[in-house]
Amino acid sequence: MSIFGCKCCPENQSAPQRAELFQLGGDPGRVDHVLALAGNPNTGKSTVFNALTGMRQHTGNWPGKTVTRAEGMFAHEGRNYQLIDLPGTYSLLATSEDEVIARDFVLFGQPDATIVVLDATHLERNLNLALQVLEITDRVVICLNLMDEARRRGLQVDDAALSEELGVPVVPTVARNGEGLPRLRATIARLCAGELATAPRRVAVGDQDWAGVEQLAARLENALPGLPNAAWVARRLLDGDERIEQALVGGELARLYGLPTPSGPAERRTPHPAAVPA
Repeated sequence: MSIFGCKCCPENQSAPQRAELFQLGGDPGRVDHVLALAGNPNTGKSTVFNALTGMRQHTGNWPGKTVTRAEGMFAHEGRNYQLIDLPGTYSLLATSEDEVIARDFVLFGQPDATIVVLDATHLERNLNLALQVLEITDRVVICLNLMDEARRRGLQVDDAALSEELGVPVVPTVARNGEGLPRLRATIARLCAGELATAPRRVAVGDQDWAGVEQLAARLENALPGLPNAAWVARRLLDGDERIEQALVGGELARLYGLPTPSGPAERRTPHPAAVPA
């Protein structure tokens, strides 16, 4: 079982949590771990998704949206993993419908792990999204894809050094021919089982007044001791993100992380969209 609990298993969910899954268009059936797959467009993310899930996949729309949603299944060492393919985006700043969907799933969906696909030939461009995901969650695996293209261009990418810099596992892959996929599955499994410790590097992204962010983050940490991403929440609030403000004021953020709220004791809220949308 994951150190975070097997949140998507029906026996570990309260009746309200199961009801929320159905409201999100999901079916909390026999799934041991739910995963999110994120990445920029043109990184081979869809190829990674197809390589991991094979023919065990389903497509539809995100509930209440016109954006296509794909999800699939794969098994590893007796455990079932559901992989949710998030819309390809360049950021999680919630300036488009795709970005809102991706951001909300990583934050509010609380997947057991988020796999971020990077193009090994365009790391500088792709790392922006990876760093934003790391601001939200520490349950991340970097899939360093298109390594064959990097080699063809004479590029050398030190995945061990990149892993040390980011504070999360990095797995080189060539998804189109299966290179690195066994290691990717094993790494995902170890992270979900709590066998891998992560310490994500969180850096200031953007041109906001950092002093103002720090002041607001300190107030958030005082109000919600243990909030793991106070600086990110502060930046979103200063940007006028109404969804994050609503989650803060309504106590949703506190419940996500099992933190006490003024209205009552802490209660871990784990709304996994283990989804097969209609």
